[in-house]
Amino acid sequence: MGEALKQRLKQEKFSSPYQEAMLAVMVCADRLNRSMDETCERYGITAAQYNVLRILRGVYPDGHPRCEIITRMIHVAPDVTRLIDRLEKLDLAERTKSQHDLRLSVTMITQKGLDLLESIQPEVNEIEKQLSAGLTEKEAGQLADLCDKVTSSVATSAVA
Repeated sequence: MGEALKQRLKQEKFSSPYQEAMLAVMVCADRLNRSMDETCERYGITAAQYNVLRILRGVYPDGHPRCEIITRMIHVAPDVTRLIDRLEKLDLAERTKSQHDLRLSVTMITQKGLDLLESIQPEVNEIEKQLSAGLTEKEAGQLADLCDKVTSSVATSAVA
Protein backbone atom coordinates (compact mmCIF):
# COMPACT_ATOMS: atom_id res chain seq x y z
CA MET A 1 0.00 0.00 0.00
CA GLY A 2 2.09 2.91 1.27
CA GLU A 3 5.36 2.78 -0.65
CA ALA A 4 6.62 6.00 0.97
CA LEU A 5 6.05 4.48 4.42
CA LYS A 6 7.88 1.28 3.45
CA GLN A 7 10.82 3.35 2.20
CA ARG A 8 10.78 5.64 5.24
CA LEU A 9 10.81 2.73 7.68
CA LYS A 10 12.96 0.51 5.43
CA GLN A 11 10.39 -2.23 5.84
CA GLU A 12 9.08 -4.46 3.05
CA LYS A 13 5.84 -5.59 4.67
CA PHE A 14 3.73 -5.07 7.76
CA SER A 15 2.09 -7.65 9.97
CA SER A 16 -1.34 -6.25 9.13
CA PRO A 17 -3.03 -3.27 7.45
CA TYR A 18 -3.73 -1.98 10.99
CA GLN A 19 -0.02 -1.98 11.85
CA GLU A 20 0.69 -0.14 8.61
CA ALA A 21 -2.05 2.41 9.34
CA MET A 22 -0.81 2.94 12.90
CA LEU A 23 2.77 3.47 11.76
CA ALA A 24 1.63 5.79 8.94
CA VAL A 25 -0.33 7.96 11.39
CA MET A 26 2.62 8.04 13.80
CA VAL A 27 5.08 9.06 11.05
CA CYS A 28 2.69 11.72 9.76
CA ALA A 29 2.07 13.09 13.27
CA ASP A 30 5.82 13.21 13.89
CA ARG A 31 6.39 15.25 10.72
CA LEU A 32 3.60 17.70 11.57
CA ASN A 33 4.80 17.98 15.19
CA ARG A 34 8.37 18.66 14.09
CA SER A 35 7.17 21.40 11.73
CA MET A 36 5.20 23.03 14.54
CA ASP A 37 8.10 22.62 17.00
CA GLU A 38 10.52 24.31 14.57
CA THR A 39 8.07 27.13 13.86
CA CYS A 40 7.39 27.80 17.54
CA GLU A 41 11.09 27.63 18.40
CA ARG A 42 11.79 30.48 15.97
CA TYR A 43 9.40 32.61 18.04
CA GLY A 44 10.87 31.62 21.41
CA ILE A 45 8.08 29.34 22.58
CA THR A 46 7.33 25.63 22.60
CA ALA A 47 4.52 23.91 20.71
CA ALA A 48 2.82 23.25 24.07
CA GLN A 49 2.96 26.98 24.87
CA TYR A 50 1.57 27.76 21.41
CA ASN A 51 -1.25 25.31 22.10
CA VAL A 52 -2.13 27.05 25.39
CA LEU A 53 -2.02 30.49 23.73
CA ARG A 54 -4.25 29.23 20.91
CA ILE A 55 -6.74 27.92 23.50
CA LEU A 56 -6.71 31.23 25.38
CA ARG A 57 -7.12 33.24 22.18
CA GLY A 58 -10.31 31.28 21.57
CA VAL A 59 -11.93 32.73 24.71
CA TYR A 60 -10.29 36.16 24.65
CA PRO A 61 -10.87 38.51 26.48
CA ASP A 62 -11.92 35.87 29.01
CA GLY A 63 -9.68 33.09 30.20
CA HIS A 64 -9.74 29.53 31.43
CA PRO A 65 -8.83 27.83 34.69
CA ARG A 66 -5.89 25.42 34.43
CA CYS A 67 -8.14 22.34 34.48
CA GLU A 68 -10.08 23.60 31.45
CA ILE A 69 -6.86 24.34 29.55
CA ILE A 70 -5.70 20.77 30.22
CA THR A 71 -8.90 19.28 28.77
CA ARG A 72 -8.50 21.32 25.57
CA MET A 73 -4.81 20.64 24.91
CA ILE A 74 -3.79 18.60 21.87
CA HIS A 75 -0.87 17.02 23.74
CA VAL A 76 -1.44 16.78 27.48
CA ALA A 77 1.55 18.41 29.15
CA PRO A 78 2.85 16.89 32.38
CA ASP A 79 2.94 20.17 34.29
CA VAL A 80 0.61 22.81 32.90
CA THR A 81 1.16 25.04 35.94
CA ARG A 82 4.85 25.47 35.06
CA LEU A 83 3.97 25.91 31.39
CA ILE A 84 1.64 28.78 32.34
CA ASP A 85 4.33 30.17 34.69
CA ARG A 86 6.71 30.39 31.71
CA LEU A 87 4.04 32.11 29.59
CA GLU A 88 3.57 34.65 32.40
CA LYS A 89 7.31 35.29 32.60
CA LEU A 90 7.27 36.01 28.86
CA ASP A 91 4.27 38.36 29.38
CA LEU A 92 2.23 36.24 26.96
CA ALA A 93 -0.39 35.29 29.56
CA GLU A 94 -1.53 36.46 32.97
CA ARG A 95 -3.44 34.90 35.85
CA THR A 96 -6.17 36.39 37.96
CA LYS A 97 -8.62 35.03 40.51
CA SER A 98 -11.94 33.84 39.18
CA GLN A 99 -14.80 36.22 39.93
CA HIS A 100 -17.12 33.25 40.40
CA ASP A 101 -14.87 31.04 42.55
CA LEU A 102 -12.01 32.70 44.40
CA ARG A 103 -10.28 29.32 44.78
CA LEU A 104 -9.70 29.22 41.01
CA SER A 105 -6.98 30.99 39.10
CA VAL A 106 -7.94 31.98 35.55
CA THR A 107 -5.31 32.36 32.83
CA MET A 108 -5.85 34.91 30.07
CA ILE A 109 -3.81 35.73 27.00
CA THR A 110 -2.19 39.17 26.95
CA GLN A 111 -1.96 41.55 24.01
CA LYS A 112 1.66 40.48 23.61
CA GLY A 113 0.44 36.86 23.38
CA LEU A 114 -2.15 37.81 20.76
CA ASP A 115 0.52 39.69 18.79
CA LEU A 116 2.83 36.67 18.94
CA LEU A 117 0.09 34.38 17.62
CA GLU A 118 -0.57 36.84 14.81
CA SER A 119 3.14 36.81 13.94
CA ILE A 120 3.31 33.00 13.92
CA GLN A 121 0.09 32.54 11.92
CA PRO A 122 1.63 32.88 8.43
CA GLU A 123 4.04 30.02 9.18
CA VAL A 124 1.24 27.89 10.66
CA ASN A 125 -0.76 28.65 7.50
CA GLU A 126 2.22 27.43 5.46
CA ILE A 127 2.21 24.10 7.30
CA GLU A 128 -1.51 23.81 6.57
CA LYS A 129 -0.80 24.73 2.93
CA GLN A 130 1.73 21.89 2.71
CA LEU A 131 -0.94 19.53 4.04
CA SER A 132 -3.47 20.86 1.51
CA ALA A 133 -0.99 20.27 -1.33
CA GLY A 134 -1.26 16.55 -0.67
CA LEU A 135 -4.98 16.31 0.06
CA THR A 136 -8.20 17.61 -1.41
CA GLU A 137 -10.68 19.24 0.98
CA LYS A 138 -12.79 16.09 0.80
CA GLU A 139 -9.79 13.90 1.65
CA ALA A 140 -8.86 16.21 4.55
CA GLY A 141 -12.39 15.79 5.91
CA GLN A 142 -12.16 12.02 5.49
CA LEU A 143 -8.79 11.99 7.24
CA ALA A 144 -10.20 14.00 10.14
CA ASP A 145 -13.18 11.62 10.36
CA LEU A 146 -10.91 8.57 10.33
CA CYS A 147 -8.66 10.08 13.00
CA ASP A 148 -11.75 10.81 15.13
CA LYS A 149 -12.86 7.21 14.68
CA VAL A 150 -9.46 5.86 15.76
CA THR A 151 -9.16 8.32 18.64
CA SER A 152 -12.53 7.32 20.06
CA SER A 153 -11.70 3.60 19.78
CA VAL A 154 -8.27 3.78 21.44
CA ALA A 155 -8.50 3.32 25.19
CA THR A 156 -7.67 6.49 27.10
CA SER A 157 -5.49 4.55 29.53
CA ALA A 158 -3.30 3.44 26.63
CA VAL A 159 -2.91 7.04 25.46
CA ALA A 160 -2.36 8.66 28.86
